[in-house]
Amino acid sequence: MSAFERVALVTGSGSGLGRVTAMAFARDGYGVAVSDVNPEFGVETVATIRRAGGQASFFEADVSQPAAVQQLVADVASSFGSLHVAVNNAGIVGPSTPFHEYHYDAWDRLLAVNLTGVFLCMQSEVSHMRAAGGGAIVNVSSRAGLVGAAGRGGYAATKHGVVGLTRTAAVEYAGQGIRVNAVCPGAIMTPMLESVLAEDPGSRARYEETSPMARLALPEEVADSIVWLCSPAASFINGAALPIDGGAAAR
Repeated sequence: MSAFERVALVTGSGSGLGRVTAMAFARDGYGVAVSDVNPEFGVETVATIRRAGGQASFFEADVSQPAAVQQLVADVASSFGSLHVAVNNAGIVGPSTPFHEYHYDAWDRLLAVNLTGVFLCMQSEVSHMRAAGGGAIVNVSSRAGLVGAAGRGGYAATKHGVVGLTRTAAVEYAGQGIRVNAVCPGAIMTPMLESVLAEDPGSRARYEETSPMARLALPEEVADSIVWLCSPAASFINGAALPIDGGAAAR
């Protein structure tokens, strides 16, 4: 029997959406495995959760490395006693570059983190959840996983790939009690977006114009949706790619 009734692993939870998502799971009573490639940021997330009365531990991992991912999931299951929920959030945005000028190294790194990272994490998570009798996985894609994103060809390609992996795994493992969904957020006010806005101060207005609601999302709005997708309230939702973009993808 698990030492925790519910355990959630959130990758890339050292900052931004990942941190807010980890905090949301902790508030909902989960034991939270905080994972990030940056230990300083990850430890701060754990400290924030613990100060609020939650339960969390940090696990350093580079999701682009197969051995590191396998060790991560094994360590989480061993430390907490089980793994019920996984959120594959770790990702990078890459450069803003016209498609014909996109550099191979940038393309290769985006694939390694954003797509191969999700693939590797899902493999290990599914293997554990099959043995444990089920679970729920949410992969963080993007609005750029549903539509084109001018200047962000590598990023859009990886996020479309995440949706494809999500739907395939959802079909394959539904009969084994594992639900797999994706969220596709629009622009969220996180450190990642802030770095993009810093490159081009006028881009904030353009991001806001893409949404019928004419604003950027708060990370809490996306995090709460992720927690809900992992809950019994969403028990018949499987294989979804949920837009959280104020209606932008509906245009």
